[in-house]
Amino acid sequence: MLDLKFIRENAELVKKSMQRRGTEDRAVDQVLTLDEKRRELLGSVEELKRLRNQVSQQVASLKRQGNSAEAEIASMQSVNERIRNLDEQLSLVQNDMEELLLTIPNVPHETIPDGCTEADNQLVKTWGEPNSQPRAKAHWDFEELDFESAGKITGSRFCFYRGMAAKLERALINLMLDTHGQGGYEEVIPPFMVNADSMRGTGQLPKFAEDSFSVNYKDYYLIPTAEVPLTNYYRDCTLKEVELPIKFVAYSPCFRSEAGAHGRDTRGLIRNHQFNKVELVKFSHPGQSYQELEKMLGDAERILQLLELPYRVVTLCAGDLGFSAAKTYDIEVWLPSQNCYREISSVSNFEDFQARRANIRYRPEAGGKSRYVHTLNGSGLAVGRALAAVLENHQKDDGSVILPAALARYMGAEKNF
Repeated sequence: MLDLKFIRENAELVKKSMQRRGTEDRAVDQVLTLDEKRRELLGSVEELKRLRNQVSQQVASLKRQGNSAEAEIASMQSVNERIRNLDEQLSLVQNDMEELLLTIPNVPHETIPDGCTEADNQLVKTWGEPNSQPRAKAHWDFEELDFESAGKITGSRFCFYRGMAAKLERALINLMLDTHGQGGYEEVIPPFMVNADSMRGTGQLPKFAEDSFSVNYKDYYLIPTAEVPLTNYYRDCTLKEVELPIKFVAYSPCFRSEAGAHGRDTRGLIRNHQFNKVELVKFSHPGQSYQELEKMLGDAERILQLLELPYRVVTLCAGDLGFSAAKTYDIEVWLPSQNCYREISSVSNFEDFQARRANIRYRPEAGGKSRYVHTLNGSGLAVGRALAAVLENHQKDDGSVILPAALARYMGAEKNF
């Protein structure tokens, strides 16, 4: 969430940033109108409370003198009623304003390129040589990945992993967790369901409600990513400056309805309703968050390098940027079956956007008022997509797969798929 004072003082900048994202900017003027009304109501309430205090003092004085104060008491009751009415109006205006504030996206960082679609994203680097030669099998043709049975038991966009596929998925998860743990991230096993406050804290609600799976029992949601429980771990907390940065890594299943992806990637592991992911989250000092972003990008890249998978890194343009992000790098792995690069990780700096929504602060060592931390997150990596990339990029002409050396300690004697 953007700071109301920031919007008040930079309304045109916020509007322009929304236009760059391809988003309607009417909410800015609506927020400012409600803010003006709120301040008017606050002024009226404060004036009436001042008047009430004066009348209360008059009543006390008259009673001490033994005089009647009925007229003044009646006047005070009238003032109290007006204050109650204004407080009700103020509460409604405040609620409407806060709901609108939740719909305004973050302001893109100054380095974000203009553009409307992924075609406008800016290439940063490439690693490895993609092989465009056709493979004997696309990853969905491996019999160890059973989409048909999952479709019968659950529905489309689900998968059974059997035998070597299940073992490889588990090996990839362990490789990612161990590597990031060696990089200073604290491993966490989070809840796989969260409440609505947690979803609002990271920006999933209200913007992406249709992409989320809600649970009828209480006010719970299946997590779309471990970013949600990890970031909310410090909701309503004030950290010590010396503790920053705090670095978490977690494996979790992720659940997404993919409401806006009808007809896209209907085959394979690229866009399923349930998938595994290893997530990285950081809580950073504001002055260091962009250095931490570059480090997190390197941490995610390291996994692909260990898996010997060709990839590229792009900076997302304004129109392709996520709602809460100020800057995002996408890492895209080469998939021979599609003869193109596909996203396997997004690494983002949200600055204080999520921290403001979730009320996550730190207290400066030098003293003074507490400040909001900056939050960052990145996939380290999407496990199913990594499995698909390994099967396709390390496949031989006969359809067998020679697994990369980094997986040897996790696969035991199994070196081939």
